[in-house]
Amino acid sequence: MRTLSNHIILYDAECPMCRLYTGAFVRNGLLDSNGREAYQQYSGTACTNLDWQRAVNEIALVNQATGEVTYGVESLLKVCGNALPRLAPLFRWKPLLWVASKAYAFISYNRRVIVPAPASETPFHYQPSFNVRYRVAWLLFSWILTSCILASYTGVLTVFLTKSSYWREFTICGGQIFFQAAVIFSYKKEKAWDYLGNMMTVSLAGALALLHFLLLCVWLNLGWLACALFFLLTVFLMLLEHMRRCKLLGIGYLMTASWVLYRIVILVILFSLKP
Repeated sequence: MRTLSNHIILYDAECPMCRLYTGAFVRNGLLDSNGREAYQQYSGTACTNLDWQRAVNEIALVNQATGEVTYGVESLLKVCGNALPRLAPLFRWKPLLWVASKAYAFISYNRRVIVPAPASETPFHYQPSFNVRYRVAWLLFSWILTSCILASYTGVLTVFLTKSSYWREFTICGGQIFFQAAVIFSYKKEKAWDYLGNMMTVSLAGALALLHFLLLCVWLNLGWLACALFFLLTVFLMLLEHMRRCKLLGIGYLMTASWVLYRIVILVILFSLKP
């Protein structure tokens, strides 16, 4: 693979995902050893026409010789196209660019709720913009995927619960979103969208853990008891992660209390429906 020399990619130092993939570019020789820098530390002397807000929202790639800047998915595809020249025409194909740009924006505008960073005492004067469309898209994506996984997993817990369906899990997950939204919008409206994004990341992470264990149960033919114990362990870990994220957001324990209350009420209802 060829190295894209004399270029520097500007990443978000507060984003673990950004640190990971830009570091991989350098380690694998796609960029020079000094080919990345956190935008929080970048002086900008080599590129006076840098759009700082756009660079914060969409990762910027600066040509240090000419001062040319590309942003977002174009930056990533430029690095990959240089490393894999045979695929460069594919990376310039407009339908692929459109899909990739939407996927990139979906992740980029939600990166702080997918993997949150500790609050800084001296935050950088440019912060990622909030885009309500992509936040709602994240909530819907997590809602649908979590519902599908839970509908499959609760099928192995029919000793305790009535047989599940996708629509039941979809309703329960959606009810949690609307219930928590009502609480957070009346409690701390300015943190509402950040909280809801974090909450659904916790739900999705828990569902993905259950999916992996469900596949293991099928492969090893484990019984309902193992599935029930792992379900309880997953809920406990989700509770801890929910509390951690609420602490990072600075919203105290009220949202965790309402999160637990909703789940207890739903569990009581489900137990009461069991013949």
